[in-house]
Amino acid sequence: MTGGPLPAPAAVLPHRPPFLLLDEVTALVAGERAEGYWLTSGDEPFFGGHFPGRPTLPGVLMTEALAQLGAYAVLSDERMAGKLPLFGGIDGARFRRPGRPGEGLDRRGAVRRRSARAGGAAGEASVDGAVACSCELMFVAVPA
Repeated sequence: MTGGPLPAPAAVLPHRPPFLLLDEVTALVAGERAEGYWLTSGDEPFFGGHFPGRPTLPGVLMTEALAQLGAYAVLSDERMAGKLPLFGGIDGARFRRPGRPGEGLDRRGAVRRRSARAGGAAGEASVDGAVACSCELMFVAVPA
């Protein structure tokens, strides 16, 4: 894993607020694995409707947050210059603990296979040390 400061997510990913779901990457082996987090403020508009009276982080946003961390790892590899990883599929998604407003979503992911045009990764997100979401992600690499 690299030591020292890593580039900000917006310097590596094409995502921008309000859809940038990665605050910081804390560890990276370019093209192989990454760790990072997203701290929800509680003011995100989706909490108002999901669900009134019991705001809960949507599971689809947990999987997207994992995909963004994986994209950061993949795009940090110079062999992916000029490419954009897009979702190719999600397998085995499991949601074990809801996320609530103001909680941090700690994530780690590992690229399991990759070619010049596609790949797969595994990811896990946790809140306060308890697994909230895990899944296998597939991606296709297209010209950026």
